[in-house]
Amino acid sequence: MEVIKSLLRGLLRIFYNVEIKGLEHFDQIGDRAIIVANHTSFLDAVLLAAFLPENLTFAVNTGIANRWYFKPFMRMTRTFPMDPTNPMSLKSLIRYLEKGQKVVIFPEGRITVTGALMKIYDGSGLVADKTNATVVPIRIDGAQYTPFSRLKGRVRLRWFPRIKLTVLAPRHIRSPEEVKGRERRKHAGRMLADIMTEMMFATSHYQRTLFQSLLDAQEVHGAQKIVVEDIERKPLSYRGLLTRSFILGREFTRFTAPKENVGVLLPSMMNTVAVFMGLHAFGRVPAMLNFTVGANGVVKACETAQVKHVLTSRRFIKMGKLDEAISALEQRVTVHYLEDCAASLTLIDRLRGLLYARFASWTYHHHCAHVNSNDPAVVLFTSGSEGTPKGVVLAHANLLANREQLAARVDFSSQDIILNALPLFHSFGLTAGTLLPLLSGMKTFFYPSPLHYRIVPEVAYDINSTILFGTNTFLAGYARFAHPYDFYSIRYVFAGAEKLQDDTRRVWAEKFGVRIFEGYGATETSPVLSTNTSMEIQPGSVGRLMPGIEYRLAPVPGVAEGGRLQVKGPNVMLGYYLHDQPGILVPPKTEHGPGWYDTGDIVTIDQDGFIRICGRAKRFAKIGGEMVSLAAAEELASTTWPNQQHAVVTIPDTQKGEQLVLVTTHPSAARAELLAQAKQQRIGEINVPKKILITKKMPLLGTGKIDYKGVAELVSAEVTA
Repeated sequence: MEVIKSLLRGLLRIFYNVEIKGLEHFDQIGDRAIIVANHTSFLDAVLLAAFLPENLTFAVNTGIANRWYFKPFMRMTRTFPMDPTNPMSLKSLIRYLEKGQKVVIFPEGRITVTGALMKIYDGSGLVADKTNATVVPIRIDGAQYTPFSRLKGRVRLRWFPRIKLTVLAPRHIRSPEEVKGRERRKHAGRMLADIMTEMMFATSHYQRTLFQSLLDAQEVHGAQKIVVEDIERKPLSYRGLLTRSFILGREFTRFTAPKENVGVLLPSMMNTVAVFMGLHAFGRVPAMLNFTVGANGVVKACETAQVKHVLTSRRFIKMGKLDEAISALEQRVTVHYLEDCAASLTLIDRLRGLLYARFASWTYHHHCAHVNSNDPAVVLFTSGSEGTPKGVVLAHANLLANREQLAARVDFSSQDIILNALPLFHSFGLTAGTLLPLLSGMKTFFYPSPLHYRIVPEVAYDINSTILFGTNTFLAGYARFAHPYDFYSIRYVFAGAEKLQDDTRRVWAEKFGVRIFEGYGATETSPVLSTNTSMEIQPGSVGRLMPGIEYRLAPVPGVAEGGRLQVKGPNVMLGYYLHDQPGILVPPKTEHGPGWYDTGDIVTIDQDGFIRICGRAKRFAKIGGEMVSLAAAEELASTTWPNQQHAVVTIPDTQKGEQLVLVTTHPSAARAELLAQAKQQRIGEINVPKKILITKKMPLLGTGKIDYKGVAELVSAEVTA
């Protein structure tokens, strides 16, 4: 038997250059163990049998065990045939393990057809729980690109890709003693699913730079794979994007220095991606400027990040009516127009760009040897909805970790087509809408404005979009104007940045037959902290935390339920640039130490890990000694008058300290209706706003979130009038 294993190891190393890491963990597993692995191809069992120590037993579906091509494998190793339709099979496996055996199980029960983890069956977790066996997770990576996988047409297959096996530290699955029966099975299954998800993330390659990840994506998916497109209808492949990035990036080196923060004032278009990657190709740091905050906001952002040069477009300035912002900028920084850069390019410049793209890896490492994964990759600016905007500095590893965290939970595919109408100055639009698909072989279609409620659904229909990212405001707008068939091809809609209203969720389900998966995050966390998924969903929650994230709930005086969410993980920012300390990086820190970030949100987390947002700590009012959530008051208004926009702020009250004021777009809003709804929902009158201010247009930020600073100014003007 050992001779056969040695022969197999030699052949597999020759053909696939197999690398195995973490074998030292096998010394810790004892006699009774379950080895669990992701299932990527028909090679998986052979790989594990050849490279893992000892003569292991493989749990095999009886339907597979009886097939002719599986007979040779059964003769070279031990197998335990299992009938998934027979409940006694699990009991037999439990008895087998209790004899001190080591069994290999593929908990997905089938080879992946998406490239990501598929459903994890509860039975495997229950076996580990019942036997108290050590669980050893193993990640198989690379075999999915062989012809022996089931991903033909989804990824670029090749005969001899490199294969890597990673053995992780042993774990145990133990359900609480009080959990019995079906609930115990479900609990053990969820623990195993979490182990598998954490394994996928822990073995991912996020300690790289963004540009290196782009080069790796080209290697995996092919240089001719179309990855970006916009309304100009000139799609770019990986090779085309790299060529354009190198041409532009080299032009930018004429007036910028390595590691310099360079302002980018551009819409969501292909050229913006080329500018972004062009800066990275030569070691510069894009500072994505929010053009919706006005001239003063843009100037302050440049001062905060010590931006000396800003890249923009004359055409964009004209169409966006940003002349005032540019005039203010030109007094503080040097503004460079892409049209001028393009006009100055010579034939030699273009040929050099083609040559650079052809030898992209050498070119990049020659110019960016000084850049590493923990260096700043981008500067984004907080919305400033409740105060002065800050510059958020995210490292390459922060952004790539968040991409890998999402990929570990959601079955994205290189066949997906992303419609991204979100601005790239917003972390949701940059990470989820741009970097995730670009570095995963998906095609992204960029549309410059999410506010075109009639056009965006038509674009989704025209390009056969399968994934859409948006905010509640934008998704509700699309639902009002879209034809019921416009989103026929959509697989997933992810909502973030603001609370998803029940009415928006219901309309999408009834009109389009599409579930919206609500998520939650912050610019400071790159941004995704949690999301609902097709396998784990609880309406009304914002899902479960991404793998690799630690959390703590800090108590809040006066708030009985929940706590202030503080997180730590590889996606948490390097730190802030503050306007009163321009260019100085202030790392995140809480009472728990450096690296922890206080979200400022008060949340509850249930026993299954689902998060519910109670409101921001700053958005609680103290009325008569009681803490009242402004978000809860807004939710009351939303259930009373759906399809309208509502915002609640506070004003001083001489008797009770503070008073709630509702600003709403409902033309005939009356407090009596709010009181009736509160009574029906058994909500105390203290949560009902005392004053109501009706407005035709709610102040909004460019990201679609409510501009509470603008709302407060409206209320202040009304109160003092």
